[in-house]
Amino acid sequence: MRPPMRLSRRFDWTARTFVMGILNVTPDSFSGDGLQASGDADIVARAVAQARGFVESGVDILDVGAESTRPGAEILGAAAETARLLPVITGVRAQFPDIPISVDTYRASVAAAALDAGADMINDVWGFRADPEMAGLAATRGAPVILMHNRSTPGDAEIDTRLGGVYRGAQYDDFLAEIVAELRALADDAIAAGVDREQIILDPGLGFGKSVAQNLTLMNNLDAIVALGYPVLMGPSRKSFIGRVLDLPVDQRLEGTAAAVTLCITRGANIVRVHDVTAMTRVAAMTDAMLRAAPTQRHLK
Repeated sequence: MRPPMRLSRRFDWTARTFVMGILNVTPDSFSGDGLQASGDADIVARAVAQARGFVESGVDILDVGAESTRPGAEILGAAAETARLLPVITGVRAQFPDIPISVDTYRASVAAAALDAGADMINDVWGFRADPEMAGLAATRGAPVILMHNRSTPGDAEIDTRLGGVYRGAQYDDFLAEIVAELRALADDAIAAGVDREQIILDPGLGFGKSVAQNLTLMNNLDAIVALGYPVLMGPSRKSFIGRVLDLPVDQRLEGTAAAVTLCITRGANIVRVHDVTAMTRVAAMTDAMLRAAPTQRHLK
């Protein structure tokens, strides 16, 4: 068994923004980049090839998921999700022994199997709320965790064949204050279950149970989340709110994603989760360079 990964040994959050590349092992990803196809025997080879491209482009973390989270997506059972995930995680780990691998799942049994297969981190879109055993598993294994804010309701979405599904948005009395409070509660509950505070990353959940306007507000006010004192992950990549703002389908959202990634970094995000790794590592590097530039000097060279 691999020793537990320690975030503090891998990432200096003050140094730069880190990039997480998405490996979708699913036939129904909203982004159109899912690797899984019925009867496809080459899924592992294609996943490894995609991972290689990401690594060569400078990705910092690979995030592997097997169940689509788009509005209206098929819900898998644990056995089916595990069957999709494990060959890919095993194959990617064999080829890239040093790259951190995150497993995108909210099921403890799936996460346990993925950690056994070589994954390092757990990315739970329900923040340990969907499976009561997930917090204990993370604590026992010492695994870093990404806890996401999520008020989504499967039936409360508008589906557009061109622009994709978008949630109408949950009801809030005080949008930002409630998200901050709920994220704090997710972290506090994880710590109470034995998860090391230094192993927690928070994700405000762009696109999950939030309207277009709410997503935009969340990005522009991300500093309220950053103030909680945890590393923050943001995942704006190709999301439907970009499509709605620009009136563009999912395969034409590169520039919109770049703008969103830039704003998220400017507002304090530590990790950006993206599909277009080559482009977004460059966006992140350029944004970091500008934000970390020296103060104005009269004789600056």
